[in-house]
Amino acid sequence: FIEAALRNMKHSLALGGILVAVVLFLLLGSARTAAISLTAIPISLLTAVVVLEKLGITINTITLGGLVIALGEVVDDSIIDVENIFRRLRENKTHAHPRPVISVVLLASLEVRRAVVFATFIVALVFLPVLTLTGLQGSFFAPLALSYILAIMASLLVALTLTPALAYLFFDKGVRNDEEPRVQHWLKERYRRALGFITKHPRAIMAVVIVFCVAAISRLPHGGEFLPEFREGHFVLQVFTAPGTSLPEMKRIGTKISEALLADSNHIATVEQQIGRAELGEDPWGPHRSEFHVDLQPMSGEEEEKMADEIREILKKFPGIQFEVLTFLGDRIGETIAGETAPVVVNIFGDDLDVLDAKAREVANVLNTVSGNADVQVKSPPGAPRAVVRLRPDRMTQFGFRPAEVLEAIQVSYRGEVVAQTHPANQVADVAVILEEKGRQDPEAIGSLVLRSSQGALLPLRELADVFPSSGRFSILHEGARRRQTVTCATSGRDVSSFVEEAKKQVAAKVNFPAGTYATFSGAAQAKEKAQRELLLHSAIAAVGILMLLTIVFHDWRNLLLVLVNVPFALVGGVLAVWLTGVFGDPGEAGGLTIGSLVGFVTLFGITMRNSIMMISHFEHLVNEEGMTWGLDAAMRGASERLMPILMTATVTALGLLPLAIGSGEAGREIEGPMAIVI
Repeated sequence: FIEAALRNMKHSLALGGILVAVVLFLLLGSARTAAISLTAIPISLLTAVVVLEKLGITINTITLGGLVIALGEVVDDSIIDVENIFRRLRENKTHAHPRPVISVVLLASLEVRRAVVFATFIVALVFLPVLTLTGLQGSFFAPLALSYILAIMASLLVALTLTPALAYLFFDKGVRNDEEPRVQHWLKERYRRALGFITKHPRAIMAVVIVFCVAAISRLPHGGEFLPEFREGHFVLQVFTAPGTSLPEMKRIGTKISEALLADSNHIATVEQQIGRAELGEDPWGPHRSEFHVDLQPMSGEEEEKMADEIREILKKFPGIQFEVLTFLGDRIGETIAGETAPVVVNIFGDDLDVLDAKAREVANVLNTVSGNADVQVKSPPGAPRAVVRLRPDRMTQFGFRPAEVLEAIQVSYRGEVVAQTHPANQVADVAVILEEKGRQDPEAIGSLVLRSSQGALLPLRELADVFPSSGRFSILHEGARRRQTVTCATSGRDVSSFVEEAKKQVAAKVNFPAGTYATFSGAAQAKEKAQRELLLHSAIAAVGILMLLTIVFHDWRNLLLVLVNVPFALVGGVLAVWLTGVFGDPGEAGGLTIGSLVGFVTLFGITMRNSIMMISHFEHLVNEEGMTWGLDAAMRGASERLMPILMTATVTALGLLPLAIGSGEAGREIEGPMAIVI
């Protein structure tokens, strides 16, 4: 999985870089200007890598994802700078008394410097909330945010230093042709026509835009997943039988399950079974629990998802078992979030174990009626067989036995006791005393255990105690000093958040909890809600810093308002992208959001602000520096002159992320894919 993930991320990075290079050559219309802009990619990304290494952060799928997302943006500052330099050099060539090239390059760089610097700072500040996420979401997204921020800050340094120096080096004798490249001329002509039409119908256009914006806000997806499924090519099957099932019986059942799974040799490569636990293992499992590791043949992410449902259908054919179908990372992530492997966890707290069991069964029945449920199970069911030895004080007094002696003898016989050590070579080995295995196999033989009193009397255990079978529990769950029973559930064909929302309503309506007993939901849906709250809170704090920067850039509150008003329009495309992904992707995730999608929206707001700042700051330059009177002519000229840098930065950002978006859901692209789709 790691090898496939790294390979896919490298391919996304390489293919994105090629697409960025192609579009720059086409839109800039000059090999030299394209080459100057492209130098920002390797220098910015390598600078980020060097800093990451100095900080002790490794190159992995997460940090690589940050570099891939930054790929289209690291050239933005250089594009803006070099495009303005090239345009000013063409204009300078038409003057009767052209100025020196170095003067033109310097003034052209200074013209866009303030906008470039503040726009980049704002993009970095917008991403800062992602960097400050805590918990599991912080582990996934903070390294991504750090590599992204480092890359774009390095690109700013390149744009302020290397880009103008290279521009002077490449164009020290000026430009050969003072005409615009054909592509740019063609695009600007159509843009001016579009602007001409828009300016004749401003109110109608504004109304249409507002309607689209309101529609997008109203259609903001609810539900969704905390993290997407990881395409590991490997499943972990947790299989449970009745507590007390013996090791040989579990092995027999496991052999049958393995044979049934391996019958599908086209999709399943190997099956490995693991029963019970090691003596000092961290999981308190009995032999009634078995774990299967299923390796799949190479397949696509969509086929892998179907395989999970096929495996569930195979397991349903075996009566008397409960099961969960997980991935290894899904197992680990689930345990990190809620202490259980499943994404949906219902904890029922109380004092009476029998009441907890009854209410857990009711909750499990309710979850089984909610559409999209899979692998519903009660985690610590009662019914584990046990043998009870109840001492009879009258008989022990009659025959001269002490209770402590009897209990110690039973313990040594059936659990064993270390009585000495041996020292072969340089090793130490314990010597334990215990009944031979054959004598411990038959529960009926417990009463025949012969005991010796301190006076030397020999009697079987049945003469001193009542020995009888009973039932108990193989484990009792606790949390916060309270007893709990847990019901877990996975989802199939439906997102976790909407499933939990419906499940909460159903449980509240159908299950009555007595005083002192209550249920709480935890798992992936709750982790997603926490991450969303964190992201929104930190974004609100970052917004204050962004407003301060914008106030420094624009001294006119109307220009500041124009930048802020433009931000909600970025929602339209993002919401549409998420909706289309749901319609044409997995039906179960239609309209849903992952944390990756939310981070994509945050990033998108930063990019939108950058474009707005570039446009409006150029309007200010035309009025304040070139003496134009503000009006329609100034607006038309400013917009058409800023068309190419904004169009190019948007296009290279989109194309840089295109391989990641297309491959969303494949190994290594699961987290960054939804981000790329939105952007």
